Amino acid sequence: MKKIKVGIMGYGNLGKGLVSALQATPDMELIKVFTRRDPKSFQHPFMEAAGQIMDYKDKLDVLILALGSATDIPQMAPELATHFNLVDTYDNHQRIPEYYDTLAAKAKPHQKTAMIGMGWDPGLFSLNRLLSECVLPHGKTFTFWGKGVSQGHSDALKRIKGVKYAVQYTVPKQHILDQIEKQDTTLQGFQTHDRQCFVVTKPGFDKSAIEDQIIHMENYFKEYDTEVNFISEEDFKKNHQEMFHGGHVIRVGETGEKNQSKIDFSLTLKSNPEFTARVAVK
Repeated sequence: MKKIKVGIMGYGNLGKGLVSALQATPDMELIKVFTRRDPKSFQHPFMEAAGQIMDYKDKLDVLILALGSATDIPQMAPELATHFNLVDTYDNHQRIPEYYDTLAAKAKPHQKTAMIGMGWDPGLFSLNRLLSECVLPHGKTFTFWGKGVSQGHSDALKRIKGVKYAVQYTVPKQHILDQIEKQDTTLQGFQTHDRQCFVVTKPGFDKSAIEDQIIHMENYFKEYDTEVNFISEEDFKKNHQEMFHGGHVIRVGETGEKNQSKIDFSLTLKSNPEFTARVAVK
């Protein structure tokens, strides 16, 4: 059986999940994981320096990007799309049309394919929104995320100068979820969710300035009810290491003049990055 030769760019939580997913997929073969850290610091034969990636452009069938959506994917993917067939889990919902156009302009002239947003949302949830709206064409759709750790939002926090460690929990407003049949479809994500941030700062940085950057960050925290908690490194390592997440896609629609039905597709994830990796690989 001819195997699909796969490379991974990045070796954080998602990258580790992708390695596990590929090792469990018989028709795929992991060739290399490319890292910006010293590959010799890992005890794995498949590690390679990110700077060597162009040596593999004719040796990989597909390159999966295990990178953050805040800065890394938008900066790195356009160039990589001219040399590799890409899969990523880009999750900045508001900027997907713009990102799609950028990658299409880079990939198409070089006869490459770029599959974007191949996580669970966007990705798996997107498919379920489509399916439920086909089954119940007259109705309303709601998406809820959490409670759980958002990798993209946590990565955005860690990109702020002066932040050493950070995690962000997305929390649905329970009173809205409990009364979903009565809700208005015009509700936006910032109206239906809270964001809880737990941040460890580096010495010498102004916490109030960091908090101001967080609550005004476009496409991530601005407009949301955002709670910023500054904690110790000990607290962070003791109480904020789990990577759980989940959510719902709910469609409420009419099946006749008097009858209403509800479709509820839900996920409960012990490990957000491991599940995201499985979606990306499949």
